[in-house]
Amino acid sequence: MNATKSAEALREKYRIEREKRLRPDGSAQYVDFSGVYKDFDRDPHVEPGFTRPAVNEAIDVLVVGAGFGGLLAATRLRQAGVDSLRIVEKGGDFGGTWYWNRYPGAACDVESYIYMPLLEETGYIPTEKYAKAPEIFAHCQRIARQFDLYRAALFQTLVERMDWDDAANRWIVTTSRGDRLAARFVIIAGGVLHKAKLPGIPGIETFQGHSFHTSRWDYDYTGGGPMGGLDKLADKRVGIIGTGATAVQAIPHLGAAARQLYVFQRTPSSIGARDNQPTDEAWKQTLQPGWQQERIRNFSAIVSGRPQEVDLVRDGWTYIFADDGSRRAQTPEEAAELRQQADFRKMEEIRARVDAIVRDPATAEALKPYYYQLCKRPCFHDEYLDTFNRPNVRLVDTEGKGVERITPTGVVVNGQEYPVDCLIYASGFEVSSEYTRRLGFDIRGRGGTSLRDSWAEGASTLHGMHARGFPNLLMFSTTQSGWAINFVHILDEQSQHAAYIIERCLQRGIATIEPTEQAQQEWWGVIMSHLMSGGVAFGGPECTPGYYNNEGAAFGPREIRMAGFAGGTLEFIEVLRNWRKGDDLAGLELTRTAES
Repeated sequence: MNATKSAEALREKYRIEREKRLRPDGSAQYVDFSGVYKDFDRDPHVEPGFTRPAVNEAIDVLVVGAGFGGLLAATRLRQAGVDSLRIVEKGGDFGGTWYWNRYPGAACDVESYIYMPLLEETGYIPTEKYAKAPEIFAHCQRIARQFDLYRAALFQTLVERMDWDDAANRWIVTTSRGDRLAARFVIIAGGVLHKAKLPGIPGIETFQGHSFHTSRWDYDYTGGGPMGGLDKLADKRVGIIGTGATAVQAIPHLGAAARQLYVFQRTPSSIGARDNQPTDEAWKQTLQPGWQQERIRNFSAIVSGRPQEVDLVRDGWTYIFADDGSRRAQTPEEAAELRQQADFRKMEEIRARVDAIVRDPATAEALKPYYYQLCKRPCFHDEYLDTFNRPNVRLVDTEGKGVERITPTGVVVNGQEYPVDCLIYASGFEVSSEYTRRLGFDIRGRGGTSLRDSWAEGASTLHGMHARGFPNLLMFSTTQSGWAINFVHILDEQSQHAAYIIERCLQRGIATIEPTEQAQQEWWGVIMSHLMSGGVAFGGPECTPGYYNNEGAAFGPREIRMAGFAGGTLEFIEVLRNWRKGDDLAGLELTRTAES
């Protein structure tokens, strides 16, 4: 078969596999942790019965969320000299994703030397190229201790409502603990992976065995801990629904422990080699001041399509974005064809790796991903595929349809029931759902208008951070904002940006800021220009359904206005930095305090 026919055959195979997985409900196929599913949201890491006195105070800044976004925002505020702040967090400690995700095998899939923030500031070097969850969680706590954030934190607390008080020029924030916080500024740093979801499978609420979500792992039931050793599963039949990034890390530990493991798969992930290794002590001794930012920028440049003379990270991610020849093309059409041919070659390598590792031909074929590499988040693991060679592990491939239904005693696929004692949901978090849904509480700005209503026809922002009608509100999200494979890079830049704005306002006697209508329209023009030019894209319309492309559902005008900045990570960061260089808060409408 010549190369042209091979490409044509792959395009057709990709189309067929995509159409198998299309469904009319799109993202609505998932349900959140509420109503009959509220028990899935129980925090297994804290003792029940926690109480504390309600807090009633006026502060300069409230930070919502204590994951990397909240940690970085609070740290950058501390560095800017802002001491009057509070942090409200649902969990029982700092960490965000790394507070909740303690499932066995959990680790970062972006190199820890660039993913874990503030390494130079804290003097810490990760022990491995890909640090595991306990080490990352401990680093979150380290940051909080070093920058004196614990005294500002209100843990096990949910924001219930935010209302703008025009007379006082403050946000009045009430919480589930009876707190009333009057904040001059609010930073929403709730995180991209913030709102866990369950598949809305018929009968899910009828299951009588034990069940939990991977973000609320129940070690009392499984035994063991984040490093594995799930000894209590030795006599158990276990089912896991999902084969994304979380499942890929947890399944090897489940396979090593359970009497029987059923892996229910709708769409296989691409599994590249991780090649994790301990940190080289000799390399540590060569590091010079500024090494982490240099390494972060080098990685972000490569994965943004900016070739570098040296690849400092040299991992599966930078290999995906290695020079594909498209920059030397004479026309846009030729460039697109070269990119596609490179993608075909790299995905053929992924599929060949499955054949080289998995012994059963039928299982191997079912584990092969047939889609473009960035249609779903690529995974990297050195034990996942080998797990399917275990006699007690069975892949139940649903051929793109998903699980048919759940019974009191098991899981039904293609009319066959698989009995299980324990059912684990590796169904991830809401990513493509609209920002106002993921918030979990309502924000009411000037005149009592809610953000949900204001964005009923789609978002309007400046830099994805400010919205007209909502003074002194700064949002960290992907809506009309930056995106990155190493998302902590974006979070740190957003944090520095927010701290700069707040520090300038406090210093200059500025009472309120909000974007002008013209600034929002101009920013939307920038967003659209990159969307129309086909900037760095994930999960395009030709992709198999997943959270990158709203589960394959069509994007209407409203959904398009929720899009992120598609010009690349570094270009977005340059936009923010150039804006700050002007030092005039351009595009923001300002009002002064009475004393200024």
